[in-house]
Amino acid sequence: MPAEPIAPPSVTADEPGGRRVRRLVTVLALAAVLPALYLPGLVHNFFDLKIYMRAMDWWAAGHPLYDYAQPDRVQGELYFTYPPLSALLLRPFALLPLGLTIAVFTVLTALAVVVTTRWLLAPVVARHGLPRTFTLTVAVLLVFAVESTRETITFGQINMLLVVLILADLLFGVPQGRRWAGVGVGLATALKLYPGIFIVYLLATRRWREAAVASATAAGATLLVAAVAPSDSWRFWTHELWATNRVGRTDYTGNQSLFGLLSRFTAPAEPNRALWLALALLVAGYGLWRAARAASAGDALTGLTLTGLVGALVSPITWTHHIYWFVPAVVVLADAALGTNPATPDGARRRRWLTGLAVFTGAVIVYGVVSFHDWGVAPVRTDSPGEFLVRNTYVLLSLLLLVTLPVARRAGPTIARDKKSHQLDRTPE
Repeated sequence: MPAEPIAPPSVTADEPGGRRVRRLVTVLALAAVLPALYLPGLVHNFFDLKIYMRAMDWWAAGHPLYDYAQPDRVQGELYFTYPPLSALLLRPFALLPLGLTIAVFTVLTALAVVVTTRWLLAPVVARHGLPRTFTLTVAVLLVFAVESTRETITFGQINMLLVVLILADLLFGVPQGRRWAGVGVGLATALKLYPGIFIVYLLATRRWREAAVASATAAGATLLVAAVAPSDSWRFWTHELWATNRVGRTDYTGNQSLFGLLSRFTAPAEPNRALWLALALLVAGYGLWRAARAASAGDALTGLTLTGLVGALVSPITWTHHIYWFVPAVVVLADAALGTNPATPDGARRRRWLTGLAVFTGAVIVYGVVSFHDWGVAPVRTDSPGEFLVRNTYVLLSLLLLVTLPVARRAGPTIARDKKSHQLDRTPE
């Protein structure tokens, strides 16, 4: 009898070939979704970056930097609002063709996303034995999908530069006791002020030397710029810094801060400043207390994430592209879920809760609050529970994470000691 032909072996989902196919399909599916997510943001057309470049041209022509104003249909008039150090760093880009400047900013932001995502995920990959290349690729694509990243790229913002400085300092420099620890936070503060909350975090964690280095770096950079541009520096620090009307309408839905939430209740009038200050102090006190406890437990990532969320909540103006800190929050939640033993009923419930919160947070920050909604140009009060939830989504999510974000309790308070063990037990306080 003739021999029967031998059928080739089939590839199942449990075999290496099947896993490779699934991973490839996952990566391609995520990459295919990105254009649809970026489509609404294309109308921004690098709007903020163009304002920066026009302001630099105005400044180079001999006009006072902070006199520059550009009409805007939503905000009325837009000004250059960054500290003078940012202006000095941006000024050389005004000498380049605009298209080249846009390309440079976009590439630098993309590189910053890749680098910072690797910093966040590398310990998680090592702890839980995850497939390195696949995990990092999926994570990078998801970070590109997040609204804050989309808004940063399509507006031409500098936020990811600040994130690189802050994460380098607080994930490596400070925990490892490096001599340069604090420099990154100090430079970020001199560039855009709101990173100054991380100096407060260093003080709250009794990192006196690092806090002093950060403060000295911020002050030194500011004084150096003052020597180059004395009149503009004096004007910014004595007047423009305190003029909150220069940065846009506080009631606009894109302002996802506590002050923005209150402003949407009182628009077109401003909210009660005493009430806002009381809420901000309460949130800052609680959030920084939790952040300090995380740092004392050796959990640098949760500590800096909580601090970033505090900064977003208490700042009078927090545009959607400012709130990068949801990204490390998702990493913290996923890490905690993977490290929870599901063999017991409590462990199984905890893993489901952490996984659900991570997925929910990820879904919210991908869909966002401004990308797919036109909130109009006129001040409109929040007048229904549904509208309150939709228009304050990031504020409410930040408050939820401030309370629920788990802290990893480790054997020692330093990253160096933590490297000796991959066992984590994240528990909420």
